[in-house]
Amino acid sequence: MKDKLTAAAIRLFEKKGFSTTSIQDIVEAVGVTKGSFYYYFPSKEELLKDIHQGYIDDLVKRQEMILQDDSKTGKDKLFEMVHLLITEIKDHGASAKVFFREIRHLNQENYETITEKRDQFRFNIERLLKEGVQKGEFSPELNIPIIAFGILGIINWSYQWYNPEGTEKPRDVAAAFTNMILHGIE
Repeated sequence: MKDKLTAAAIRLFEKKGFSTTSIQDIVEAVGVTKGSFYYYFPSKEELLKDIHQGYIDDLVKRQEMILQDDSKTGKDKLFEMVHLLITEIKDHGASAKVFFREIRHLNQENYETITEKRDQFRFNIERLLKEGVQKGEFSPELNIPIIAFGILGIINWSYQWYNPEGTEKPRDVAAAFTNMILHGIE
């Protein structure tokens, strides 16, 4: 039931936004009472936090698996991280939209918890870049924090325009982004 409530909330938050979706909307979408909602979540904001937490925890876990793969080069790992985020939009587009758009509705404590995890994702990209510089795969002149923000900016905005049902497959988009990141548009 918790998963059904969460899935319904994600669909409604994506469509209507967090602030205009009521608990009544969520329970009606699932066909249960408010009591069922409150059994799993003390508030709508706790549900939103739960959505954010699940989304970012999964991404960081999968990203760290990419980083630990010693059989891949730094460039390959960068591609895999970009592909991970693009595939996430394909597989969980509604969750991605809620994750990026609705964080502003979390209270300060929950916001800080989620942003720490978001920061971890960025720090992992920085770690990859540093290792790549040390191994001679990336330019030693990189401003690593700025490049990490740039990579995330390129990818994270794609949830707004990328249509997974269109002609461009996630691997193609990831390859184009990675090529642009590595080689620019000379």
